[in-house]
Amino acid sequence: MVSSEDHQQPTGSPVEGEPVYLAVGLLRKPHGVKGEISMQVLTDFPERLRKGKVILVGEDHRPLKIEAVRWHGNSLLLKFAEFSDCDEVGVLRNLMVYVSAKELPALPEGEYYYHQLIGLSVVDEAGQTLGELAEILETRANDVYVVKDESGKELLLPVTDEVILRVDLAAGEMVVRPPEWL
Repeated sequence: MVSSEDHQQPTGSPVEGEPVYLAVGLLRKPHGVKGEISMQVLTDFPERLRKGKVILVGEDHRPLKIEAVRWHGNSLLLKFAEFSDCDEVGVLRNLMVYVSAKELPALPEGEYYYHQLIGLSVVDEAGQTLGELAEILETRANDVYVVKDESGKELLLPVTDEVILRVDLAAGEMVVRPPEWL
C-alpha cells in the first residue's frame, strides 16, 4: 500500500492513531468523450474500486461515486456519476484518489499494512530499544526495514522470520533479532 503526503491537508498519519485516508490511485487524463478518466493504480487491491463505490478525490476528499470501471492497459478507466463528458472530468487531472483506512480489507494473520508498521518501536530480544521503524524498502528478495535511533543513525533489517520475531500492534512494538553481521 502507498499513501500520499502533501503540503496542504494531512492525508497521511495524524499525530496519534492510524491514517485517516490512504492513497489508492492518481487520476491522469480524460479518456474518450463520455467522461472517463485514466487512473494510475497505487493499491494492491484494485478490485475494491467497483461500480457503486464512493471514493474520495483530491486533498479536500471530495466524494465521487464510481459509475463504471474497466482496465485499460496498466491503468483503470473510471467513470464517475457526477461527470458526463471529458471536459468536466478533466478538472480531476493529477488528483489523488483515497479510501478511508477503515475500509481496508483484513489481511491474513501475521501480515500488516505498511502504515501499521511505520512508527513502531523496535527492540531486540533483551528489550533494548533499537529505534523506530521509519521506512520500508521493497527489494526483490525481501523487504528491508529502516530503523532509526534517536541520533538519526539507521539500522537496516531484512524482513525474514529469523530477524523479525514478533509484531505487537497493540503495544506499538516490534521485537527483532538483528543478524550477527550487523
